[in-house]
Amino acid sequence: MIYSRIVGTGSYLPEKCVTNRELEATVETSDDWIVSRTGIRQRFIAADSQMTSDLATEAARRAIAAAGLGATDVDLIIVATSTPDMVFPATACIVQEALGIKGGAAFDIQAVCSGFVYALSTADKFIRSGAHRCALVIGAEVFSRILDWNDRSTCVLFGDGAGAVVLKASGAPGVLSSHLHADGSYRDILETPGHVAHGKVSGTPFLKMEGGAVFKLAVRVLEEVAHEALSANGLTVSDIDWLIAHQANIRILTHTAKKLGLPEEKLVVTVDRHANTSAASIPLALDVAVRDGRIQPGHHVLLEGVGGGFTWGSVLLKW
Repeated sequence: MIYSRIVGTGSYLPEKCVTNRELEATVETSDDWIVSRTGIRQRFIAADSQMTSDLATEAARRAIAAAGLGATDVDLIIVATSTPDMVFPATACIVQEALGIKGGAAFDIQAVCSGFVYALSTADKFIRSGAHRCALVIGAEVFSRILDWNDRSTCVLFGDGAGAVVLKASGAPGVLSSHLHADGSYRDILETPGHVAHGKVSGTPFLKMEGGAVFKLAVRVLEEVAHEALSANGLTVSDIDWLIAHQANIRILTHTAKKLGLPEEKLVVTVDRHANTSAASIPLALDVAVRDGRIQPGHHVLLEGVGGGFTWGSVLLKW
């Protein structure tokens, strides 16, 4: 039996850090308002010269180094992003070239904030099939470029960054199971409905969100998909050592933990430092928890994503 295991993690954040206090000078908001409603205290913003592929490549290099491998060991690259460098080619192909890799498969996945969970699940199935042996799975975003910086209800929530993992074939289970869902009837509560046509952008190129509707749906589906993962593996909530959910809002995280009956001490929280980095948020938080020593061999780690589409999903790991 072929399984897949995460053997290395990495992340990258741009140099520019923007605090809530700094936003007060340009947007009608306050540090107290942002922190009390979201838990966010700062976010990182990519330089004008940085593209999503640049952030993704640096995170990938760090994950490959942590795995003790070389870039040429990778035979599959999947990048989860809603902010690709261009319409095509895929950002994954640009990352592949930057890493000096040739020949293996490379493609993007677009599931917004659930993107990393979708990408990890896809890579796991490629490896279990025997088609590939070593996958680089990346979540990377420059959401700062699709925000209306005059809209205080959305611009304070997001940041840029990238996180990556190396997933390798193994004789021992690492990814225990994955569970993916979507419901397009909710697509309009979180969207960036602009598109390129006839040489110009049509529609709205900025992110739009119905915050209340997103909150209610997110908490409900995160609870459901957590129970789905546990049931599929004969486990209970008490077996979860760490919950790493999409880092959108501290209230979504704490409400989800409460509904599950999971102690908040088992939550990995980075939204205060990174803000909402969409597809990058889960691998960023995972890398933090791996490198600071919280996640140890034998731990059960539950990853959960939820985002525009509306999409959601979970991946249960045995570390």
